[in-house]
Amino acid sequence: MSEDGENGAPRLSSPATGNSVSHERTRLQTPLTARRLAKKNEDSWGEVTMYQPRPPSLPKLTREDPPAPLVFGNHRESPEFRGSSLSGSDGGEERAGGVRLSPLQPRGPLPALDRSIASAPLRTTNRIDRDCLDYKMPGKQKLGGRSDSQLENMGSDEISVDTLRSFYSVLSPIRPQDMRSRSFLEGSVLGSSALLGAEELDRYFPNRTLGIYVVTWNMQGERFLPANLNDLLLPTDSEFAQDFYVVGVQEGCQDKREWEICIQETLGPHYVMLYAASHGVLYLNVFTRRDLIWFCSAPEHSTVTTRIISQIKTKGALGIALTFFGTSFLFITSHFTSGDAKVYERVLDYNKIIEALTLPKNLPDTNPYRSDVSDVTSRFDQVFWLGDFNFRLSRDRADVEAIMARTAGGDMSALLEHDQLSQELKNGSIFKGFREAPIRFLPTYKFDIGCDQYDTTSKQRTPSYTDRILFKSRNPSEIKVVKYNSCSSVKTSDHRPVVGVFQVKVRPGRDNVPLCAGQFDRALYLEGIKRRMAARELRRAKERMSSTSTVCSVC
Repeated sequence: MSEDGENGAPRLSSPATGNSVSHERTRLQTPLTARRLAKKNEDSWGEVTMYQPRPPSLPKLTREDPPAPLVFGNHRESPEFRGSSLSGSDGGEERAGGVRLSPLQPRGPLPALDRSIASAPLRTTNRIDRDCLDYKMPGKQKLGGRSDSQLENMGSDEISVDTLRSFYSVLSPIRPQDMRSRSFLEGSVLGSSALLGAEELDRYFPNRTLGIYVVTWNMQGERFLPANLNDLLLPTDSEFAQDFYVVGVQEGCQDKREWEICIQETLGPHYVMLYAASHGVLYLNVFTRRDLIWFCSAPEHSTVTTRIISQIKTKGALGIALTFFGTSFLFITSHFTSGDAKVYERVLDYNKIIEALTLPKNLPDTNPYRSDVSDVTSRFDQVFWLGDFNFRLSRDRADVEAIMARTAGGDMSALLEHDQLSQELKNGSIFKGFREAPIRFLPTYKFDIGCDQYDTTSKQRTPSYTDRILFKSRNPSEIKVVKYNSCSSVKTSDHRPVVGVFQVKVRPGRDNVPLCAGQFDRALYLEGIKRRMAARELRRAKERMSSTSTVCSVC
């Protein structure tokens, strides 16, 4: 029942108590404000029935009752729930004359965008290339040398710029106007556009330090290779693999290609053979990480024969030269004259090699003012000379074995006092400017094949340090020795391989060198990966067979 109030306003009767409440006061009031409303109208509302909400129920739709259109921007409630909310009781009906909002419509068409925000190279920020995990960039450094304001001016909206930050952290953006103005193959040392410049160098090598793994081994011309080269190239005491692997061999195996495939199979798909050269039975191979070949120059090589009969190419030298960024490298492997007393002949071999190696050929000399036309090693920033130099210990075997028995803790100074090469280095008659890391391993020559016993034949050769790795730098502080040791687990030759790990400083360069342009031995790479996969499948098959045989034996 409804009646008029004191001011003429219509009043509604409460269904529970019969008290009347002004329609204006109850309009659009929700059950949550019932207590507040009761306090204001204690004189007119004696008892308030609290609203007990029920879960909303969806209306039953039939073909005669099509679904109501959705109201844009408003939540549509069921009629039962809406009626209960407005009336404040369980059995109330929907208030008459309720206002239903119409869908919102734009007043006019949306304005067109002044530029396109489409971005083809959008990438997710959590996508990581597994091959780039080794390059840990410092967080404070702005990768690529580009600021956010520069990116925003390159025709991308704010959202695209945020997404492109992960993309340009690896690849620096290139402006079309810069590409039109000049060639990117003529960059300066500090220019951001130089392929071999400082910006690119710092992106890959923040400390400007390169890791080089050097191996020298006299294989004795053996026909059969070791079962694997893991101990030689991937020793367990090394935490990380190096950026370059340089392997020099004297008296190499008969199948040179098979030897190269074995190296590729061992290093795996992350490395490619940048260059390979041979001179008779002298082999020299340079492997590098596949993402670094773009910063290498086209390698060059030269050979020298030191024997009187030049057709017999068992003694001599082989050199490979290349430039990495702005640092020039020379790698030489050699085999000097053998014989305990032929020290003078070995010195002559050295002098002939440094005069006869014609390197560099097309590569520029990085410091022509310090170069000597009679010494090839003076024309390069970093030089590594490895090989079988055949220098012996100038004592008889009994004395050498007695000294070896007294050595402890890797102190070989007592043996090295009788080393011919160490004496010649002190006299300055050979390897001028070269250095050698401290020797803390036993002599590498001469062993019985397949065991750790020194020569037991009738000749009884005296154990000697014939296999060595020496290095030279224009700045002595730019080469740091990390490791210098022999590989005693490789026993297929009468020589033990010698391994050296070095950290070398590199500097930015100019793009005026004949670039390698990403070239490598693709056929060797594919064959090595094929062998690697086949070996893995073979190991898995053997593991399955062994597990099956174990189960059968238990049964």
